[in-house]
Amino acid sequence: MSDTQPLTITLPPLRITLSEQQHVNLEWLTQNLPNLLAAPSKPEVPDNMKQWVAANKLLNQPDAEIIQALVSSGIDAETATAEVREISSHPYFQAGSHYVQLLQKLESHLRINNQLAALSSKFGTIERKSSLSREYFLENYYAKNTPVIITNIMHNWKALQLWTPEYLQQKYGDAEVQIQSNRNSDPNYEIKIENHKKIVLFRKYVEMVVKGGPSNDYYMVANNQTLEREEFKPLFNDIEIFPEYLNPTDTKGRVFFWFGPKGTITPLHHDPVNLILAQVSGRKLIKLISPQQTPLLYNHVGVFSKVDGENPDYDKYPLYRDAKIIEVILEPGEVIFIPVGWWHHVKSLEVSISVSFTNFVFPNYYEWKYPHINWS
Repeated sequence: MSDTQPLTITLPPLRITLSEQQHVNLEWLTQNLPNLLAAPSKPEVPDNMKQWVAANKLLNQPDAEIIQALVSSGIDAETATAEVREISSHPYFQAGSHYVQLLQKLESHLRINNQLAALSSKFGTIERKSSLSREYFLENYYAKNTPVIITNIMHNWKALQLWTPEYLQQKYGDAEVQIQSNRNSDPNYEIKIENHKKIVLFRKYVEMVVKGGPSNDYYMVANNQTLEREEFKPLFNDIEIFPEYLNPTDTKGRVFFWFGPKGTITPLHHDPVNLILAQVSGRKLIKLISPQQTPLLYNHVGVFSKVDGENPDYDKYPLYRDAKIIEVILEPGEVIFIPVGWWHHVKSLEVSISVSFTNFVFPNYYEWKYPHINWS
């Protein structure tokens, strides 16, 4: 037998085989034929870009700008143009467009209400009132969703004299506490709060607060549930739960302890309930924005704004320029009522200790619908 092997030459879509008997065999490579004959594929528009196109069409951005953005991201002009032109006829998009129109109607109501509110001489201010009665507080602030600072109602608080870092360290230093740490590594530390929980001895945390200087890297915030710990229950003996407004028998999960260094920040957000914040030690700068201005605040997920209330990026979030911000400094011994839905950004100007309450004697449960998709 001959050891000569057949000669095979592959010239897609053909394979040519020449045997030793000089027989020629032609074979079509049919399994690869569609791919071989197909025209060069054009980049498809990925799903995240389709979402971006839909969002910008719903916001009435010019087609030319949307097409140019797609082209800049690597999509050829023909595909980009077809994507933008065809989306408006898609039934899913048309259904979404209807609900966007309903949302825009609600936003127009908010803008009009805000324009009317601006006619008042009290617009952009927060009153300071002394020892309001329950009825007056309900009628003029709680029921009207209007913030107020209340003075002269913390005179029975022993905490005003007792609660220094040194006192807290001496009384509760051996207890373990949960803090929020490593916050500077994550601009979304409040949204991703679970990633920043850390257990430390309270003594060690007090040392961090006292010796660490100004910082937003660590903070004992409301979600740390300090007052739910058995070791810290004696702290309730040092405060009075304002009986004019609050229910002293309903404290579980509704009274919160805040303690941190100068420079701690609670980013721009609103709470889903009414709350009272009582300042025990140090001062806090509080920026408030009414719920009527929500369309200006880029609420992207839950109760949070995309805007950095400390250093707003007006190029990225231009609507925020039009927000009317009320700034107040809460002094030790003062209480601020922050109504449900009011946006606020809080910064400690010194080492600060505060207590907040949501256990009102008035109804304080509400049903919210939150955004949960981030188009960025």
